[in-house]
Amino acid sequence: MTDTARIPDKPALEGLESVWGGAWEREGTYRFDRASATRECIYSIDTPPPTASGSLHIGHVFSYTHTDVVARFQRMRGKSVFYPMGWDDNGLPTERRVQNYYGVRCDPTLAYVEGFVPPFEGGDGKSTKAADQLPISRRNFIELCERLTIEDEQQFEALWRQLGLSVDWTQTYRTIGEESLFASQLAFVRNVERGEAYQALAPTLWDVTFRTAVAQAELEDREQQGHYHRVSFHAPDGGVVEIETSRPELIPACVALVAHPDDERYQPLFGTTVTTPVFGVEVPVLAHHLAQKDKGTGIAMICTFGDITDVVWWRELDLPNRAIIGFDGRVIADAPEAITSEAGQAAFAELAGKTSFSAKQAVVQLLRDSGDLLADPKAITHPVKFFEKGDKPLEIVSTRQWYIKNGARDEALRERLLAHGREIDWHPDFMRVRYDNWVGGLSGDWLVSRQRFFGVPIPVWYPLDASGDPKFDEPIVATREMLPVDPSSAAAPGFDESQRGVAGGFIGEHDVMDTWATSSLTPQLAGGWERDPELFELVFPYSLRPQGQDIIRTWLFSTTLRAELEHGVTPWANAAISGFIVDPDRKKMSKSKGNVVTPAGLLDQHGSDAVRYWAASSRLGTDAAFDPQNPTQVKIGRRLAIKVLNAAKFILGFEGRADAPVTVPVDRSMLAELAVVVDRATRALEAYDHARALELSETFFWTFCDDYLELVKERAYGAASREQASAVAALKTALDVLLRLFAPVIPFATEEAWRWSHDGSVHRAAWPTVDDLAARGEAGVELLELAGLALTGIRRAKTDVKASQKTPVSSAAIAAPAATIALLESVASDLRAVGRIAELGFVEAESFEVRDVVFEATSE
Repeated sequence: MTDTARIPDKPALEGLESVWGGAWEREGTYRFDRASATRECIYSIDTPPPTASGSLHIGHVFSYTHTDVVARFQRMRGKSVFYPMGWDDNGLPTERRVQNYYGVRCDPTLAYVEGFVPPFEGGDGKSTKAADQLPISRRNFIELCERLTIEDEQQFEALWRQLGLSVDWTQTYRTIGEESLFASQLAFVRNVERGEAYQALAPTLWDVTFRTAVAQAELEDREQQGHYHRVSFHAPDGGVVEIETSRPELIPACVALVAHPDDERYQPLFGTTVTTPVFGVEVPVLAHHLAQKDKGTGIAMICTFGDITDVVWWRELDLPNRAIIGFDGRVIADAPEAITSEAGQAAFAELAGKTSFSAKQAVVQLLRDSGDLLADPKAITHPVKFFEKGDKPLEIVSTRQWYIKNGARDEALRERLLAHGREIDWHPDFMRVRYDNWVGGLSGDWLVSRQRFFGVPIPVWYPLDASGDPKFDEPIVATREMLPVDPSSAAAPGFDESQRGVAGGFIGEHDVMDTWATSSLTPQLAGGWERDPELFELVFPYSLRPQGQDIIRTWLFSTTLRAELEHGVTPWANAAISGFIVDPDRKKMSKSKGNVVTPAGLLDQHGSDAVRYWAASSRLGTDAAFDPQNPTQVKIGRRLAIKVLNAAKFILGFEGRADAPVTVPVDRSMLAELAVVVDRATRALEAYDHARALELSETFFWTFCDDYLELVKERAYGAASREQASAVAALKTALDVLLRLFAPVIPFATEEAWRWSHDGSVHRAAWPTVDDLAARGEAGVELLELAGLALTGIRRAKTDVKASQKTPVSSAAIAAPAATIALLESVASDLRAVGRIAELGFVEAESFEVRDVVFEATSE
């Protein structure tokens, strides 16, 4: 029964987040009940771990709300929901943030300093050059990374709680925590043991000043002055193929020419070879869709490596590596093996040891001398990639890297991965094509090693020969018992620390794994793989993988790959793919574009339910525009949440029981219509269409408030009678159902209203079913809609003469077809009461109309 003392005089949204967030935590509302759970009753979610550096943005709120709606729905359907939260604190963004925050940079050659105190704390680093940052040991640097990420994670968790995510906060993990280190290294060790992981030379973005690899996240384009050089390559028939290049110094590193497959000018050349000018190397002419027909001459040279596109072409076309730029940014001493002629070797000798700039000048002169420079260099301005803290353009150098096989060169593995894609139910289904296209287009294995510091160490050492040179082909792989381990500080099996770096001893691998190599194991990390077998059996394979569309080719694919390699199964039954958030100009929001909106202020100003409503209004796979200056949908969501509170207060103020017989036809019609809504909304949520479910529920709710509630309130206020009890029972029954329908989207307002008449949480209440309403409603009856039309007509008649809705009416008539009149006669008493109509008649007519309205009194 309703406890009127629980109902505030003026219901409000303000403060509900802290009130009910605290109550849910105390009551364990969202706790995963492992003790009584069975595999059949579990709904497990492989939640995306947000990057724990900096701040969350509105896109996080958007997609994580979609996931939370699913979790809440499944929980109310009786599922034991396994809904963990991870923190992706292993990666370059964290390293960069630590450098800026503490004024330090990592130098792995330095010794660990006990009790190290950074030079400052809390800085943005924007006024500090990287060269001025204090170099510290890798271990000291990692300790600072761990300290700062823990602080960031606490802030993130507070925002997630404010948003109302129904996460089980006892089920959390960090991608750099001990358990994650163990699982990531164990999976890698098994990849090596099964022959799925291997080493090879590979291109790496490299800053020649800091002698470090640079990831894409640390890149920035800067406009630079340069020149296009028109150069001739020689065909076997004596013809010439002209290309334009801004990097002629890389001609000795050329491995192919490439043009677009649809370019008719070069189609006859595809499959043939040409010879490079000056250096005399025979290279193939190939087709690739990334070649631009309208750039330069339409045909380009592929060098190892001039830019990122060269790397893509090199991988996808399976070309040789003839890199000539060293770690210091200078041309290496030894010419590529492909340069065999004396003239070519002599020309290369002139370049050896020169910087890229000096080598360019030398090659241009050689081209002039050979007659292969076809025109004077043409001045251009073009974007060039830099390390964001660097002063010189990046080079791409070849380094030894670790790879995991991904089906690029294994047809059987590729087919198994495609089969897994078909086994997943995609929401929306068209997103499957992106996965299929990615798998089908793979041409190179997955590079998983990174030259970073804050990450999962690759658990490998290398023996040193009698000369002290590493034997990379004989890696020493850690045993399971050693994990987790950092080879840079732990001795290799069979060696002791005194043998590190000496002839006949060993060296440790300094590289760490790509962050995706850990994130690809989120089902295993959250589910307790190899540390809690019972839990893993319960939750894996998972029910759902929710994520953004932009990381299908990275996170979704890599997780599918690791599940196939380790378990031979599809890791989830469903994949729910959210769209992007775009600004009012329909541009994707991103930090690099400077148009990102942070959600904290939005949540404080409008309330979490309002923001969740905006997110839930968009279907999966659909981009949503957001204007922070005029967040219309957020305001609509706030209005809905406030109306839910006010309607609940109003309805619960009526005397009567929810379980009383519902006897009046219009009451039964309303419940019948509500049963249809329940059925359709449930089926929409089962199909992962939360936006449709919200639309159905909201449309009914406003009709319920504007028409039905207004229609029957006089009867509900009246003296105790069978008809009064019917109205109150119908109102309270509908309220119970509506609160549960809205609970996944606006959890705070619905919880507040629910607790006014219930002891438990609405989020642990059973999801409404058609059977709950079937015995009390009359399916197919149009009476509620007709009554709403009649009520609207009466209101309009008063509005037309500028009369108050409380103005008494002496008489009025409703004109309608005979069948309609027969239905409306059963609601005539309610229409008379709400319309203040003394005498209401019915007139048979072809169309519906309220007419002949006579007022008892009119204003002068």
